[in-house]
Amino acid sequence: MDRRAAFGQIAGAAAVVAAAGVPAMASADGAVSAATRTKAKAIYGNRIAMLKDAVNKGDFASIVEEKNAFILFNSGVYPSPKEKANKKAAIEQVNAIFSAIRKGDKAAVKTAYDSYVKTQGIKSFDEMKASGGQSYSGDFSYTVKTPAASVYVR
Repeated sequence: MDRRAAFGQIAGAAAVVAAAGVPAMASADGAVSAATRTKAKAIYGNRIAMLKDAVNKGDFASIVEEKNAFILFNSGVYPSPKEKANKKAAIEQVNAIFSAIRKGDKAAVKTAYDSYVKTQGIKSFDEMKASGGQSYSGDFSYTVKTPAASVYVR
């Protein structure tokens, strides 16, 4: 074996060792699952549903205070790129609500809100049905630290 071949083999072995030391590329999905969607629908959907009285009264300040609930609902229910069209439609509906608020049009806010709630299937905790399993006393429930988790225990 000549010198050139020997150095070629050494360089090849070094490349294999170096490649073995490089960690594999992470390919996480961002924890998108039916449970995370349900949690987003339950928590942020409840916050949006609770705005019904404020919408009916024309209390724009209360609606604006909960703007993050709309944003988090849309991103939590439609997290994947496959649902881009649904997310875009939901964002357009939210924009219609806040556009009507900027104009001060109570009727348009009510119409846009009602449309959004109906299209997105938003329900309050009272309207939701329990999905089974331990809920009120478990820290892993989506209702933990919400009004739905408040239970009197002796």
